Amino acid sequence: MIGLIGIVVVFATVFGGYLLAGGKMGIILKALPFEMLMILGAAVGAFAIANDKSTVKATIKDLGKVFKGPKWNADDYRDLLCLLFELIRVARTNPVALEGHIEAPETSAIFGKYPKILGDREAIALICDTLRSASMNYDDPHQVEEILEKRIEATLHHKLHSSHALQTVADGLPALGIVAAVLGVIKTMASIDQPPEVLGKLIGGALVGTFLGVFLAYGFVGPFSNKVRVVVEDDAHFHQLIREVLIANLYAHAPNICVEVGRQNMPSHYRPSFAEMEDALKATKQDAA
Repeated sequence: MIGLIGIVVVFATVFGGYLLAGGKMGIILKALPFEMLMILGAAVGAFAIANDKSTVKATIKDLGKVFKGPKWNADDYRDLLCLLFELIRVARTNPVALEGHIEAPETSAIFGKYPKILGDREAIALICDTLRSASMNYDDPHQVEEILEKRIEATLHHKLHSSHALQTVADGLPALGIVAAVLGVIKTMASIDQPPEVLGKLIGGALVGTFLGVFLAYGFVGPFSNKVRVVVEDDAHFHQLIREVLIANLYAHAPNICVEVGRQNMPSHYRPSFAEMEDALKATKQDAA
């Protein structure tokens, strides 16, 4: 919703201010279709040249993040801690039973309680791979932490491709606007014998290209790129929370302590209170009983 409000504010303030200052929309509207064709067409073409198919598809998909916001909310973070708590308890009390959960999470009764988390393949892979490694005696906390850190960084780097691609387009749009403006000037020079009122409209139409390039770059594409980056980095905290809890488990802390480590490392705007987390864990124990 806030993204839509931002778009409305950008249009209202820019064009509202222009009209209040006595500007006329006629010249802009007449030149707009042709300038948009040149600028946006060139931007889309350059974007296609600069990126592979997977990045193009991911960028189109990630544009929805501007309006939807982060994937994970406070309830999801709490559910993640409850899921990890249950898995750690099973690992401590019945390691053989744990194998069934981590080898086939899609059929696991524990994972099945949290369908949204189960739908995130990377989160499930992080949990299962780490617990599987611990069961195989690859349980050096320092080594595992380093491996998880590199894996999370690689995942984050990959998911930021769309943000980088959008920012590249934003950086190029002002220059493409100048290209469109130069073409408009060339067109104007061919009509140099016309009276001043005609030349004025032609020059005004040419300057629409420069305006559009800057307007689209700094009013839309640049902010879109930044919002996608912010949302991706926010969602990355979810995977980092998995790392913190599972590393605490490798240090042989009690399951409740492992969860508390995760709660303390959670982003503050998602972090439940200690009492809220205790209530959630008690409910989890009752369900498992």
